[in-house]
Amino acid sequence: METEDAVLALAALAQPTRLEAFRTLVGHEPGGLAAGDLARLLEVPQNTLSAHLAILSRARLVSSERHSRSIVYRANLDEFRDVALFLLRDCCGGRPEVCNPVVETLQSCCSPKRKERSRA
Repeated sequence: METEDAVLALAALAQPTRLEAFRTLVGHEPGGLAAGDLARLLEVPQNTLSAHLAILSRARLVSSERHSRSIVYRANLDEFRDVALFLLRDCCGGRPEVCNPVVETLQSCCSPKRKERSRA
């Protein structure tokens, strides 16, 4: 990932409504959400959300697809992963021990939850 791409993505996420929109779309993967549904969930006027989604789209953090009369938006998790990896690679400066605590935290928060077995 180029520095300019990372800056564009980080700038797109550096606004509360856009950040919440992206997080909400991540939570609705893999199906995504129609723009109107997303606007209702975020309690944002549709025209305002449209402007925010355009910025996230230019940063390649979301994609859209027309379904009949609706436009369904999805989080681009591959692009987000690239941004996160860009940050981690640069922060480590070739010293993995610097980023190990971050990686361990990510592994613990992102690992699938194990189902508890009931004892009979």
